[in-house]
Amino acid sequence: MLANNAPQSDWGRSKTMAYWINAYNAFTVKLIVDNYPLGSITDLEGGKPWSKRWIKLGDQTYTLDQIEKEILLKKYKDARVHFAVNCAAKSCPALLNQAWTASNLESNFERQTKKFINNSQFNEISPKSAKVSQLFNWYANDFGDVKTFINKYSDTQLKSNAKIDFMEYNWKLNE
Repeated sequence: MLANNAPQSDWGRSKTMAYWINAYNAFTVKLIVDNYPLGSITDLEGGKPWSKRWIKLGDQTYTLDQIEKEILLKKYKDARVHFAVNCAAKSCPALLNQAWTASNLESNFERQTKKFINNSQFNEISPKSAKVSQLFNWYANDFGDVKTFINKYSDTQLKSNAKIDFMEYNWKLNE
């Protein structure tokens, strides 16, 4: 369905973003299902499954990296995308159990971001220190000031002098 319904020029921001988030997540799931059983998504394509050009949408073929980095992040400049797309690893934000749509995009962004930041499996936050997901390290430029971004969504507020460290990323399959 995604392949036959590529975004149109008259689609708005929310509808287009929802399409690309759904495409990224659906094709990630397809990649895992088509290659199951496996221990990690990094077992595929020499450890770089995100670089393989195989996703046919409309008249173009994409990689997962293109969808995430060149379309969603570069075009829309919304760091909450990191909590919407799922890379099939235990350290990835949870896959939403519904489709993203234009009408639920903003509420899902807010809910998924808050849920991820406040989950101690991914982030351990206290006022004086935090041990947070590698996503905040790898994509620091997307988040701007990491403390400010975290404080916007965290139930526990980081002090301005709080020390931030990063957790090891668990690439095992998030069954």
